[in-house]
Amino acid sequence: MLALVGENGAGKSTLVKILAGAQAADSGQILVDGREAVVDSPRAAENLGIGMIYQEFNLVPALTVPENVALGDEPLTAGFLLDRGAARARAKRTLDDLGIDLPLDAPTSSLSVGQQQIVEIAKVLSKNARVIVMDEPTAALSEREIDRLFGIVRKLKANGAGIIYISHRMEELPRIADRIAVLRDGRSVETRKAADFPPDDIIRAMVGRTLDAHFPELPAVAPDAPVVLDVRDLARPPAVNGVSFSVRAGEIVGLAGLVGAGRTEILRSIAGADVPQSGEVVIDGTVAKIHSPQDGIAAGIAFVTEDRKGQGLVLGMTVRENTTLAHLADFVDRNLLVNEMRERAATTEMIDELHTRATGTEQTVGTLSGGNQQKVVLGKWLLGNARVILFDEPTRGIDIGAKSEIYQLMVKLAENGAAIVMVSSELPEVLGMAHRIFAVSGGRLVKEFSRSEATPDAIIAAATGAVAA
Repeated sequence: MLALVGENGAGKSTLVKILAGAQAADSGQILVDGREAVVDSPRAAENLGIGMIYQEFNLVPALTVPENVALGDEPLTAGFLLDRGAARARAKRTLDDLGIDLPLDAPTSSLSVGQQQIVEIAKVLSKNARVIVMDEPTAALSEREIDRLFGIVRKLKANGAGIIYISHRMEELPRIADRIAVLRDGRSVETRKAADFPPDDIIRAMVGRTLDAHFPELPAVAPDAPVVLDVRDLARPPAVNGVSFSVRAGEIVGLAGLVGAGRTEILRSIAGADVPQSGEVVIDGTVAKIHSPQDGIAAGIAFVTEDRKGQGLVLGMTVRENTTLAHLADFVDRNLLVNEMRERAATTEMIDELHTRATGTEQTVGTLSGGNQQKVVLGKWLLGNARVILFDEPTRGIDIGAKSEIYQLMVKLAENGAAIVMVSSELPEVLGMAHRIFAVSGGRLVKEFSRSEATPDAIIAAATGAVAA
């Protein structure tokens, strides 16, 4: 297995799109089994045995799991009708190999992000690809699901498959990679055996400099700091069940648990993206009447969603339009028209502050790399001076250099008095960036940990019910 790493914008996505036939190369060759191959379409790539597992999902939301797994290679009956039994058997066989059980009759739109990622993986594995490109396949998976995936990867390697594996998680590389190649500014700058490529050397090759400590020092929370966010018995069964906690000014609270534990649903209920059946959200001592995302924004809540393309951005709009979208009233002049000059000035400030790699305020967001898209999402909320900021997987699919910048931004927001709630599937991130941590299971906060008490083993034990809460 070759692991491919690099900062956002280094050229990884462009390279794999060329391999997948989704984008034409200007020059060079692709050799398959030592022979030059023409990869001028996704179908040509598939016929050559090249399979793609993209970070951003390529599913049809209204179709079921078997229908998505079979898409493009459907078993037919009577020559033109989908053989649903055969499609179902194929999907179940592939999922059994992964060691994962999914609701086969449900539309994929009803599945969690982690479950949808598994469907993407099953699509490729069901076609017996010989060269498999995996773009951040573990970004939305729990540790248990990652272990299962790595087991499948080892089987594929043993059976002779070649694998290109893109990941921003440094800790994964020694576990799974044979070699590691680093891309920077569209060029391959260094390739070594994984055993001979320590993390510090990888980071230095990626960013061209030495980074400071991975996690910044958190600002102390004053004992008399006021409570900014107070969540009281919030419920939206079955995903959210009687959740109560508070966050002080300058405090970062982490929610940790397995995929499907209810972490995202808790944040959505606080922000108004989902309307809770009961309970209260109190901001600065005042009960907030939140029945929609607009109500949440008006109450001073910013929600950075885990699905930036589906829920955080309008991909066909520009950086400027996305940055100001949630606060258009602030950019309307006396003629009730949007003042684009003021929009451009505010957006330029966000681009500079967040070091966003964009050609300017008018670049279409859909053409940016994943990390830079995430910075546009953050810039949108920084314009609003929110009192409460909810981060759902804030660094998902982002390189280590950009992660460091986002961590510094979170610290700056805390220093300025914001109350922050963070969900992350990466336990080291929660441990490194939270003053307090709650283990979440079944839509409930089952145990609270102080920063000094929190360990990976203790959090996982609480989240899985291995110890009494």
